[in-house]
Amino acid sequence: MTDQTRLASAGELESVFQRELVTDRWAAAETAYALALRHRDGGDWPKSREWVQQCLQLLEGFPDETEDQVATTRVAVGGVPLPNYLHAGVIRERFGDLG
Repeated sequence: MTDQTRLASAGELESVFQRELVTDRWAAAETAYALALRHRDGGDWPKSREWVQQCLQLLEGFPDETEDQVATTRVAVGGVPLPNYLHAGVIRERFGDLG
């Protein structure tokens, strides 16, 4: 996504995710978070849960002892704002039972 001000469709974000999954797993985790948020805000709880689980699974492969290790690298993905830090605790706080 080059235009971070326009809200990308879920399909566009899924395409970005697929590319990132091969090239940059941290970016893929950020995009999975954005997809979970998009689906949750759209009322699609089952899809949101899928993306929450995908994000958590990706995050398991990264260290999380320091703030630097869990700091997001982007402010937003496809117009969806990201938290400053991304780790399992943030996911569970933001998504509750979905996480």
